[in-house]
Amino acid sequence: MALDLEPYKDTLLFLGTAGLVVPLFHRLRISPVLGFLAAGIALGPSGLGRLAADIPWLAYVTIDDIDRIAHLAEFGVVFLLFMIGLELSWERLTTLRRLVFGLGSLQVAASATVIGAAAYVLGQTPAASAVLGTALALSSTAIVLPVLADRKRLNSPAGRASFAVLLLQDLAVAPMLFMVAMLGAHEGSGIGTGLLLAFVPAAVGLLVLVVLGRLVLRPLFHSVAATRSTELFMATCLLVVIGTGLVTAATGLTMALGAFIAGMLLAETEFRREIEVTIEPFKGLLLGLFFVSIGAGLDVPLLVDAAPVVLGLALALIVGKALIVMGLAHVVGLAPSVGREVAVLLGPCGEFAFVLLTTAMALRVVPANTGGLVMVAVSLTMVMIPVVAIVGERAARRAVKAELPAFEPVPVDDQERVLIVGYGRVGKLVGEMLSRHDVPYLAVDGDPRVVASERAAGRKIYFGDASRPEFLRRSGIDKARALVATMDDPAAVERVVAAAHAERAGLTIVARARDADHATRLYALGATDAVPETIEASLQLSEALLVEIGLPMGLVIASIHEKRDEIRKVLDVPGAPATARRIARRTFRRRARGEG
Repeated sequence: MALDLEPYKDTLLFLGTAGLVVPLFHRLRISPVLGFLAAGIALGPSGLGRLAADIPWLAYVTIDDIDRIAHLAEFGVVFLLFMIGLELSWERLTTLRRLVFGLGSLQVAASATVIGAAAYVLGQTPAASAVLGTALALSSTAIVLPVLADRKRLNSPAGRASFAVLLLQDLAVAPMLFMVAMLGAHEGSGIGTGLLLAFVPAAVGLLVLVVLGRLVLRPLFHSVAATRSTELFMATCLLVVIGTGLVTAATGLTMALGAFIAGMLLAETEFRREIEVTIEPFKGLLLGLFFVSIGAGLDVPLLVDAAPVVLGLALALIVGKALIVMGLAHVVGLAPSVGREVAVLLGPCGEFAFVLLTTAMALRVVPANTGGLVMVAVSLTMVMIPVVAIVGERAARRAVKAELPAFEPVPVDDQERVLIVGYGRVGKLVGEMLSRHDVPYLAVDGDPRVVASERAAGRKIYFGDASRPEFLRRSGIDKARALVATMDDPAAVERVVAAAHAERAGLTIVARARDADHATRLYALGATDAVPETIEASLQLSEALLVEIGLPMGLVIASIHEKRDEIRKVLDVPGAPATARRIARRTFRRRARGEG
């Protein structure tokens, strides 16, 4: 039988694209989102597809039917929201309620009002203006969240605020769709009642999902895990993601919202990490397919023919919505730097605008030519999100630096403090231990976002470059009891150690080292003590092992301390012979066995 390759063509084409795009853009240090969008534009009907009529073989490397992959691509957003739900819990979500129902509600209402009024002034009917306003007020959950995750910004203040607004927008899609249907039916007198009735099945569906989820999900995964079947566990994960999405879709909400709630319910269980590992490959592939479908759906000919109008409309939407978000962020009490970044991320429009506008055009609420032009502008704003996200992050950093002078200056007094350079996880733990022993310290970090975040939490931390002698002098290095460098950048640690030793040769300097070679360099630069992460972890593992297998704790602790001293002596002498290291290892093994 002759095999029909047509049903498999788009799948093979996407997998081949993923195999090329991800490694290439990873090597170029560019977000793969941009690569998938560009690939979609190139492979879509408006790209190589336009040449397929003249060059027949191009039909094998083009996506000619976007609808064929659209339904599957939508699951990318569903799986993304499920993974985000796994990172949250009901307790953490309640902390975002001010942003969800405060900033989120204000953003949707204000943006819809302003855009709708502008559409009415430009000649649209009241019904069309209302639809355009609500559709264009929404932002892109599917692109903003992956971009934030890719840039490790999801847990930043701007990331949490953006997520909160996007969550509210997802909740608002159902009543918006009902509003469009009511406007299409010309039943204006029943809109208020209709909107109220639209919330009833949605609320019931969410209640059923939460109650059944709490009762069923943990026992379900417990019984599946007891079988020790990887295949069954994977099938159960897929069932939960897709099944909960379909439940909410049946009640008029989005599938992504149902998956998000399921993720939050499972975040409190012991199966969370294994589920993350199982779902991650599906999420990555389906999200890539979603971005390819967005790029393929961009109407390039219309964009070229009406370039001034489309570009002007896209720019007006991004700038106008960004200004609205910036103003509202100030109202709800967000820092200016956070407000700027959130505004840039939420300025572009979102994927649900296509759903609302397509429905409105089918019901003749919005004219077809107007809707088509607006959807091209929406696509263009979405394609620009990864780029504007980079611009927004850099602008936020500059804004934080501008805000830093408002912080109190580095104290100038005679108090002897410990200087902590680098206030990430390691530096914060060092500070906590110093506070426990009532040792005053002064923390310094070169990342303005860390400084702003810790300041907001009430901690005394200062922004600056501790490798500059003048900053060290300003920080009181001449009176400092010690300096500890905790950064995870080896080169940065070396610069700080060298500057501190040059400024005050007798100062106690304790530095975090990446490995033994890095520790040797730090000793040569003037560190009093360098703690290699790999060696220290090995010593702690050895101590735990020796105690657990029955050796006397006192002997074990003594041998660990002796081994640590031996390693330090070897590391402190650049070029020490390898035999010294072997002798140290043999001595440690003998003492561990109780031979001497």
